[in-house]
Amino acid sequence: MSGHNKWSKIKHKKAATDAQKSKIFGKLARLIAVESKKAGGDSNSPGLRLAIDKAKEVNMPKDNIDRAVAKGTSADTAALESVVYEAYGPGGCALIITGLTDSRNRTAAEVKHTLSKNGLELAAQGSALWAFEKNGDEYTAKSTVPLSESDAQKLEGVIEAFGELEDIQDVFTNAE
Repeated sequence: MSGHNKWSKIKHKKAATDAQKSKIFGKLARLIAVESKKAGGDSNSPGLRLAIDKAKEVNMPKDNIDRAVAKGTSADTAALESVVYEAYGPGGCALIITGLTDSRNRTAAEVKHTLSKNGLELAAQGSALWAFEKNGDEYTAKSTVPLSESDAQKLEGVIEAFGELEDIQDVFTNAE
């Protein structure tokens, strides 16, 4: 029975967890680079400090954090900008999709494609934002919408699909 030893099991499990970590670390490195660029590399600025703390929460190595800070302060960095998209999800819940991108057109196309695959569409600017309050980099719901069991499962699928996109940082919803 070739291929059924302990090492191959460990190898496959490690590859899966490493891929997850890589995706999370990449998103956080982009966030740190943008905040570093805004702060001019000053690690005492609140935005950069918050981004570094988020990275430490998920055990991002110090070398990766330092590299991301240096990348944000170097002259040859790509101009990353933050984007916010609004949509309505299953059951009428509002969605706020935030991201960091170097190409607004590519990111908008990816978001539209992900929404259309799930039977949803982008909403007009400001049409879903009214249901949220902005606290720093986070959005909190002012009021919540109850969802049925099937709508909650559809919403989870949509959020997972956005988690797969490289440029998307967070998805906020006002669903209960």
